[in-house]
Amino acid sequence: MKQLYVQYLSVLAISVGLSSCVEHIETDNFQVEKPAEIAAREELNAYGVLSSYIDSIAHPNFKLGGAIDMSQYSGRGVMYRLINSNFHEVTAGYGMKHGAIVQANGSMDFSGVNATIEAAKAAGTGIFGHTLVWHANQNATYLNSLLEPLIVTSPPFKNEVDLSEPMNASLDGWETNGDVKIGEGEGMGEGTNAFVFTSSSGTGPESVQLTTPEIPVIQGKQYEVIVYIKSDKPGQGGITFEGLTNNSPAIDWMNTGVDSTAFGTSISWQEIRFRISDFESDSFRMHFNLGYMPNTTYSIDINNLYVYDLDGDPVISNLIADGDFENGTGWGGWGNESSRGITEDGMGFGGSGKAFFVTNPSKTPGFWEVQTSYELAEPLKNGQEYKLTFWIKGDAEGIIRPELQSPDYSSNGFGQVGVTTEWKQVQLTTMASAEDRQRFVISYGEFAGTVYLDNVVLSSAEATGGSTTLVPKTEEEIFSIVSGEFERWMEGMLTATKDYVKAWDVVNEPMDDANPSELKSGIGNPTVVADNFFWQDYLGKDYAVRAFELARQYGNPDDILFVNDYNLEYSLEKCQGLIDYVSYIESKGVTVDGIGTQMHISIDSDKEKIVSMFKMLAATGKLIKVSELDVRVNSTAPTQEMLDIQREMYKFVAEMYSQHVPATQRYGITIWGITDSPANANWLPGEKQGLWDLNLNRKPAYAGFAEGLEGM
Repeated sequence: MKQLYVQYLSVLAISVGLSSCVEHIETDNFQVEKPAEIAAREELNAYGVLSSYIDSIAHPNFKLGGAIDMSQYSGRGVMYRLINSNFHEVTAGYGMKHGAIVQANGSMDFSGVNATIEAAKAAGTGIFGHTLVWHANQNATYLNSLLEPLIVTSPPFKNEVDLSEPMNASLDGWETNGDVKIGEGEGMGEGTNAFVFTSSSGTGPESVQLTTPEIPVIQGKQYEVIVYIKSDKPGQGGITFEGLTNNSPAIDWMNTGVDSTAFGTSISWQEIRFRISDFESDSFRMHFNLGYMPNTTYSIDINNLYVYDLDGDPVISNLIADGDFENGTGWGGWGNESSRGITEDGMGFGGSGKAFFVTNPSKTPGFWEVQTSYELAEPLKNGQEYKLTFWIKGDAEGIIRPELQSPDYSSNGFGQVGVTTEWKQVQLTTMASAEDRQRFVISYGEFAGTVYLDNVVLSSAEATGGSTTLVPKTEEEIFSIVSGEFERWMEGMLTATKDYVKAWDVVNEPMDDANPSELKSGIGNPTVVADNFFWQDYLGKDYAVRAFELARQYGNPDDILFVNDYNLEYSLEKCQGLIDYVSYIESKGVTVDGIGTQMHISIDSDKEKIVSMFKMLAATGKLIKVSELDVRVNSTAPTQEMLDIQREMYKFVAEMYSQHVPATQRYGITIWGITDSPANANWLPGEKQGLWDLNLNRKPAYAGFAEGLEGM
């Protein structure tokens, strides 16, 4: 209705003149129309707060929610008051997700969550937990670091443990008790050996034992001991000694800050590293005791079992200076228009440092037609055996040939080296058969593409130490690590919040858009962003089953637990895929209480599909939640017509939810677009999707949503 804005004016006219009489000028009242903007503002301001439109007597369990940044809420400013006055519960946009909580070292910081809980308690506002298991907003850097190969570099010092017999699969000179043997090919590196211990009865630590030969030492010096061990399931081991002042010491085996007489083992290789110095004579022996637990098999890597003098002289003298290529290269090269040089930092072995590269555009008839050459400081010794180790990979597969060469091109070759597209370590030996072998040459004529080399070491074969071993995680290890982190995260979050948070998005956005009956996956996707970690790629289809089991285990028995996804109103196939997945989860014996439909929609979204979605979801019998509602106008400068259509769409969604979802199945509606987004926002930058504008003025959308809620 058009209203009039009335203003009364009175004018007093004073006559100024020589006459003594005063003239009176009469004025009439007049009216002006109230500006349309003011009228519209008054109309919007006349609406009540949103929560007042919910019939709390008829529908006491209906939750009207608002999602904002957690710090905005815990800061208890204007947005805190707006949420508390309009909504029953608040959802944290980011602050309760894995990426916000899990720190770089894997620890969890709940300070922000705790502050939010305290703020909500003070206001009597509920908190909806969002979200436990998602592929995005994860601390993927931390999680991926747990799955990276173990890189083991042995110290470049003389190893005082005589490993010659075990490396040849013999236990001569070593004492055993119980089931101890050499496991050929079972060490950390490819084709390397391990000591294998099988504890059947677990009758005591020394019931399965391996004792070293005498290890020579110098009294008064400090020695470091390095051991790499794993077991086929969680186990326990210990090391005792002969020849120390204290032969059964408590030691901080794994640098945890805690001394103990035994250490735990797992299915992954792990390092035991400690120092000893209390020698009673010029030698000592070690006892590896692995009979603590029954039915457990342990492996100790032979190549990387080390005892060395911390003050000893390095035994590795690399004849190739700067073999790690961090400070450039003294290598030359030629042939077939090939190129060579140093990579950017981060392209070296293990994803760190630099590497040397050679690019050969095509194969050549002779392997020697493309070469690199390194001039040695002095000729090699005739009759001396030399060891060559390096890491190599290519952008294709092929062959290279390293050799020791003389000025007349006669040589001693190390043989062919197969190149693959993954880093691998090569260890070769050859004998110098002349006094004039004075350069190191590699031929690339049989390889078309780019070869990368790193950590090149040429040394006397008599030297030990300084080698690097890359130990990829096995599929079993990866599953164990990921499932352990999965449970640790859920236990941590649920334990920290269970006293106040009673409802959760347990699994968020599981379904794939292109294949809506399948789960999302990061496998084969080159565009996966830095904070993505797809739990399902490691734990399989039952990852959600496990998530609900853990949510029941660590949360409250009566918590309301949801599966949540987006675009269900856009793709009814995806809606059906999610419904089918919920059925699958429940077929495994767990209960899913509700399904959340996010509904990030726009003013031109298909209304018929929205209705169909609500009908499909309601037919499941589950609680249905509109979990992240906002309506885009698809413009940063919307017209009044666009804002009116937005108003109608907000109203339509609320009305269709009420009409097609039975009251007993309505968990509630959460608004994601509380306000419009600033231009620099992470979510819909510059969009005008909110119920309030950036100045916290109500928009027509507010009125439409309020009208849609009436009687809910």
